[in-house]
Amino acid sequence: MDRAAHDSLALERLELRHDSWGIDHGAWSILVHIFPEADIPVVQLSVNGDITERAAYDLGQRLASLREKGYLIMGSGNVVHNLRRVEWENEHGSLAADRFDEAIKAAIEQRDDEAVIDYHRYPDADYAVPTPDHFLPLLYILGASKGETPYIFNNVRNLGSMALTGYAFGL
Repeated sequence: MDRAAHDSLALERLELRHDSWGIDHGAWSILVHIFPEADIPVVQLSVNGDITERAAYDLGQRLASLREKGYLIMGSGNVVHNLRRVEWENEHGSLAADRFDEAIKAAIEQRDDEAVIDYHRYPDADYAVPTPDHFLPLLYILGASKGETPYIFNNVRNLGSMALTGYAFGL
């Protein structure tokens, strides 16, 4: 099976409902502060490790119609997330974390979505994204907000190998 057929099959599987997992800490830890009364419905889309970066972006584009109906689409992760390289005494980012986070931020500011989808091309990508599970939510959001200008917040790196930079669209 070629990669496009594999991605299409994986996207079809995503349309199946499955709510036995509950809400992951990546969603709960943020929403509990934004909506402390828990008075909004939440549907969480899990990261699918079986699809490509392109398929994650395409899935985001398919979710864009929900935004037009008033749904909040939120992705939670870290642009740089390497727990194996954490520097507990470092209150800032490492040089590799700084370079990668800034390169991705520049691509997002310019809405060069292709550069973000193809993040592997950056020299520090293997350090910053050793596994894609924390990066893929960004691709869902970029797809869902195609062409929109980002609001960048919490542009912080710490523990050497973690970046907490956030992006909001549609504000």
